[in-house]
Amino acid sequence: MGFTMGLNLLLLVAMVATNILSLYHLSSNLQSKPPVAPPVPDHLLHQLQTIRATINHLTRLQPPAPPAAATKKSTLSIPSDLLLYTHLSPIASSCKDHPDLLYQYMNYTPFSLCPSDSSVAESLILRGCHPLPRRRCFSKTPSSIPTSLPKTPFSTLPEKALLWNSYTCKSFTCLSQKNPNLGFDMKVEGSRFLGFKSDLDLPIPQFLQLTKSSKSVIRLALDIGGGTGTFAAQMKLQNVTVVTTTMNLGAPYSEAVALRGLLPLHVPLQQRLPVFDGVVDLVRCGHAVNRWIPLTMMEFLFFDVDRVLRGGGYLWLDHFFSKKADLEKVFQPLIWKLNYRKVKWAVANKNDASGVKNGEVYLTALLQKPVSR
Repeated sequence: MGFTMGLNLLLLVAMVATNILSLYHLSSNLQSKPPVAPPVPDHLLHQLQTIRATINHLTRLQPPAPPAAATKKSTLSIPSDLLLYTHLSPIASSCKDHPDLLYQYMNYTPFSLCPSDSSVAESLILRGCHPLPRRRCFSKTPSSIPTSLPKTPFSTLPEKALLWNSYTCKSFTCLSQKNPNLGFDMKVEGSRFLGFKSDLDLPIPQFLQLTKSSKSVIRLALDIGGGTGTFAAQMKLQNVTVVTTTMNLGAPYSEAVALRGLLPLHVPLQQRLPVFDGVVDLVRCGHAVNRWIPLTMMEFLFFDVDRVLRGGGYLWLDHFFSKKADLEKVFQPLIWKLNYRKVKWAVANKNDASGVKNGEVYLTALLQKPVSR
């Protein structure tokens, strides 16, 4: 009995001694200095500081979470200086409405030559799929490089400077012979916008005289649906910079504009004009703007024109055609919604076969935006 009690006492003393030694060792480790960490690079410190500043800024500006009953009434305020974009879409929303065309356009081999599918691209753009999805393929280029480019915007266009695979005609000569009014015959284009044949015409010299008399300065302009860019070419000779919007519908209009030393924008009529507010002196609408455009889209187009025009700038409707009754009851009231000053307003019958058949008329109008509102 005594031996057992002595053994138990010895074990108890050993356990207490072991715990005391463990506590001593732990306390000594806590009091000792931790190992020195390697220095953090300056660029990482800068990134961490930026992240911390952003989190602190968001924390200060974001209100505390409201009670469940008030959740529906509260709105989250996102600081615009930190979160510029919350969602980046890889394709325009209308692209998904045309999966067959979209599949054709995106069915390519990455990191190789892009397929010859400009007609598919045009079809998608006209259906609202714009901007088109980006692709990782190389654009094709002509096999031969022209030794020289046109020195003036009315020089003969070099036919070897572009690819003709997508078009029925394989040369500018073919296009000119097919229809001289397409804008590819530079001999014909050299006299356009300069002469006066009827009240529907507004020659560029007369237009510049009108703007000069009203003490307006014309420096920058936008030509909507400008074809091969002849209006921009004529205005370039008057030291006026004009950007031309184009679509390659059956012919290389964009390439022709570029070969003339002018700037083409490959955009459809339904797209918001890629120009900032109030920076353009003149917007001209050619034959592409006509009665075939849906009324709602045309209304948005005119108000987008108003957006990009500066105060005192001009809207030029050049040979806008519609049915006579529609002009009086629909389009004229739409145009007057802009409250522009009427500088010129000329209406005449459209005497070609389509015009006679449908009772159509032409309208040429020059309207000036109010200087201030």
